[in-house]
Amino acid sequence: MAEAGLKRGDGLELYVMAEIPSNIWMAEEFSEHFDGFSIGSNDLTQLTLGIDRDAERIYPLFDECNKAVKDSCALLIQKAHAHDPPRKVGICGQAPSDHPDFAAFLVEQGIDTISLNTDAVVSTKQSIIEKEAALGI
Repeated sequence: MAEAGLKRGDGLELYVMAEIPSNIWMAEEFSEHFDGFSIGSNDLTQLTLGIDRDAERIYPLFDECNKAVKDSCALLIQKAHAHDPPRKVGICGQAPSDHPDFAAFLVEQGIDTISLNTDAVVSTKQSIIEKEAALGI
């Protein structure tokens, strides 16, 4: 990076994708090298549940709201925020756009940023506002 003129800390932050369960289990170690994490909910779901989302016969089992996926997201947020200094966590997958309740769950866990599909911004934003109000945020 330095050879290309990029210097970490001058407005440049480095994030690592959290798409595989091992990145979540090793979040403390990754926090030593990165400023934050970006959850890829599609791949995290696929790899956590062992379900190929492109396999038509088993696709009905693909569920981003599965307890194992939600627990993984919560664990990552907890570990990242516990680091000194705290690390940020965002999500760039499909889940918050398709499931406003999943977005609300992430807000409860303290996620820092949520990316959404354009067609889901208004409804999901309203769900997030309501959740933040309920939490007193």
